[in-house]
Amino acid sequence: MTGPTRPMCVLVGAPGSGKTTIGQSLAQALDVEFRDTDADIERLAGKPIPEIFVDEGEEHFRTLERAAVAAALASCSGVLALGGGAVLAEENRAALVGHRVVHLSVELPDAVKRVGLGAGRPLLAINPRATLKHLMDQRRPLYAEVATATVVTDGRTPDEIVAEIVALLKP
Repeated sequence: MTGPTRPMCVLVGAPGSGKTTIGQSLAQALDVEFRDTDADIERLAGKPIPEIFVDEGEEHFRTLERAAVAAALASCSGVLALGGGAVLAEENRAALVGHRVVHLSVELPDAVKRVGLGAGRPLLAINPRATLKHLMDQRRPLYAEVATATVVTDGRTPDEIVAEIVALLKP
């Protein structure tokens, strides 16, 4: 008899930290599924996240996000990437206790290069650089709170980052 399904690894981090890129490569390296809660939300809502923000607002999006995180933690057996703001919800942080959570750490210059000027990212629509800095400052302690490991992504290739995470996951 097997126990409940649990992700091998949960990735958290700021926008531009590489959760999707690294998550997909990591899943491929481990030969497991990759799942992204933002993609789950878009599929269930039937529209992109920016449209959810415009049509129903951030509060509605965060409600969908809490449900998506709970469902994914209970059903994903591979690599799971959470949206950058998922750690804002106390119930999401509590649900991550006992999981292998890797914080993909990124500093502002690299995050700005990766995110661009916020296209498709509703929280970065106005003054993206200042907003991203504020989001990173606000969320960094929460990422640290839930993380069982932190991997610095600045100035590194996805392959280097994936190799470090694979080594961290070895028993």
